[in-house]
Amino acid sequence: MSVLSRPALAVLAAKAMQLATARVRAPRDRFPEFPARTSEITVPTAAGPARAVLYRPEETGEPAPLHVNLHGGGFVMGLTDMDDPLCRLLAASARVAVLNVDYALAPQHPFPTPPHQAFEVVRWAAEHGERHGWDGSRLSVGGQSAGGSLTAAVARQAFEQGGPPIALQVLHYPALDLVTPFRDKGSPLPKPMLRPWMAEVFNASYVRDRRWAGDRLHSPAAPGDTTDLTGIAPALVITAEHDVLRGEGDRYAERLRAADALVHHHLVTGADHGYDVRDQDRARASYELIARHVREALHPQQDAR
Repeated sequence: MSVLSRPALAVLAAKAMQLATARVRAPRDRFPEFPARTSEITVPTAAGPARAVLYRPEETGEPAPLHVNLHGGGFVMGLTDMDDPLCRLLAASARVAVLNVDYALAPQHPFPTPPHQAFEVVRWAAEHGERHGWDGSRLSVGGQSAGGSLTAAVARQAFEQGGPPIALQVLHYPALDLVTPFRDKGSPLPKPMLRPWMAEVFNASYVRDRRWAGDRLHSPAAPGDTTDLTGIAPALVITAEHDVLRGEGDRYAERLRAADALVHHHLVTGADHGYDVRDQDRARASYELIARHVREALHPQQDAR
C-alpha cells in the first residue's frame, strides 16, 4: 500500500480527480439515431437535493416505466454525463423513462451516505411517478462500476425494507468487494485500466472508517456477507474478462444464482474495466443487451405478445 491509502491524502487526491473530470462530457455523436428528450429534476433527500436528468421515450399516451441510472466514477467523480449515450439508447430501445442521477460523492459524502441517498432517490421515484409522467410501479435500477455497487446496495435496502419493488437490477462491471486487497484481484493485462493507486484513492475516500469495510452495502461479494438473498430483485450481471473487478462480479452473480435471483450473467470477452467508454461496438452490444432485459422486465405483457 502507498501513502494514498491514508484517508487525508486520499481525500486530497480525490478532490484533484474531481476537478480534473468536472468538465468531462460524453461524445454527442455516439448513437445519434437516439435523440435526447430531457429535462432536469431535483430529488429531495436527507443528504441534500440530488440533481437528476430525466430522459423520456416517445409518447405512447400512457406513463412509461422508469429505469434509474447510477453512474460510475469510483464514488468520487461526477461522471453523470458520460452515461448519456446509454440513457438515450435505453429510453428509445427499452421504451422507458430514464432518471440519470447525480448522487452525492465522496470524499465530501463518504459511506454510507451515497447508498442511502441512492435508495432514497429510488424510493422517491417509485412514489412520485404520477406527478412527473412515469409509472413508478414498474421500476428498474442499474449502474456501472461504482454505480453498479450503488445499484446492488439499493436492491439490498429494498430487499431488507420490503420495497419498493424493483423488477430488475443491472450490475455492469460492478465494484462489490472492498475487503479483498486490491493486490489479490488479478488481471491478465500488464496495465489494466484500474490501477492500485486508483483503488487506494477511491476506497480510502469512500470508506473513511475501515470498520465499514465489510458492510453489505458495498461488499456483498466479500466472504463475510452470508445472508440468504432469496427474494432480492432479479439481476442482470455484466462482467469484463480482463477487469480487475471481474472476480467479485462473478462471485456475486453466483450468489444471486443460488438465491434464484440471477436473470443472466454476461461476460464481455477481451474487455477491460470501462470498455464501453472506448469501444463503441462493444458498448452498443452491451447497451442493447441491457435494454432488452430492461424492456422484458418492465414491459412483460407487451413482449410476450
